[in-house]
Amino acid sequence: MTRMLASVTGVDEAEIALSGGADVIDLKDPKAGALGAVSTQTIRRTISLIAGRAPVSAVCGDLPMEPETIRAKAEEIAATGVDYVKIGFFPSANAAACAAALEPLAARTKLIAVLFADLAPDFELLPMLAGHRFHGAMVDTAIKASGRLLDHLPPERIPGFIDRAKSLALMVGLSGSLEAPDIPRLLPFAPDFLGFRGALCGHSGRVGSISAEAVAQMRELVPEASRAGGASSVDYRLLAARGYSPGTDPTLGTDKIFVRDFVLPVQIGAYSFEHGHTQKVRFDVIADVLQVTDHPEDMRHVFSYDIIMDGIRTIVARGHIQLSEALAEQVATYILEN
Repeated sequence: MTRMLASVTGVDEAEIALSGGADVIDLKDPKAGALGAVSTQTIRRTISLIAGRAPVSAVCGDLPMEPETIRAKAEEIAATGVDYVKIGFFPSANAAACAAALEPLAARTKLIAVLFADLAPDFELLPMLAGHRFHGAMVDTAIKASGRLLDHLPPERIPGFIDRAKSLALMVGLSGSLEAPDIPRLLPFAPDFLGFRGALCGHSGRVGSISAEAVAQMRELVPEASRAGGASSVDYRLLAARGYSPGTDPTLGTDKIFVRDFVLPVQIGAYSFEHGHTQKVRFDVIADVLQVTDHPEDMRHVFSYDIIMDGIRTIVARGHIQLSEALAEQVATYILEN
């Protein structure tokens, strides 16, 4: 189950996020950069407020890739008692040295490496991070004005990152100016968590304050796992909008979703001469999706047609496909599953 990570600036925002159902509370100062750090005093006060109700993570800041600098700051953050320490890995020849310097800390604290989608991330770092006992890896964006995660890391590349990380037993997350329409597009890839900041702040932007209303909307879009010892709190309106039937009223009928004349270069064909080459393939998809309300208001109540196009791109990116019939079956299966 994908968890919701909410980035907050301190105790007041942490309480709002926690009350709104956030699974992980992440401490950062958005005014100080992509991974701007808050004070250790703020971290300790927030941990005290949360009192074990949710895991807490904190970032180390936008630090230069110098092993001793990063190690010292990570040690300082870890000493506050946070559950996770997030460390930015900016492009640098020192990446391996920085990871090695952190290995003693990684033996006793859960470290999360943050790679940046808008800075040509090197996913070949993942085995090295796992080798130095990192707990997880995530992708974020460094320059918030440069666009969202999906502007820099197209959907067809995301499974490669997530699958590689999970194969190395790394926890894996996605973040980067995520908005409500991004959520149904990313959930099919099953990251361990999705991280939010700007989307929790409403119209005030990521440097503003988070709002309870915005937190609630994001919470409803990320199906919530049942709390320990409690009843399931999965939002079946959301699941119904994504093709599941529990909680729906069949008398509402269906929405018809069209994707037409969607053309991609595809490696397809049974002949030997067709291997290693692409051919233009046109996709036409019609999906009937159960309605959940007569009055749709936002992304909670509709099926995103982007899921269909993302699925096609993801399947095509896997490599050569022998038959068009097999391709059609794979597309249909992806849509029904997601």
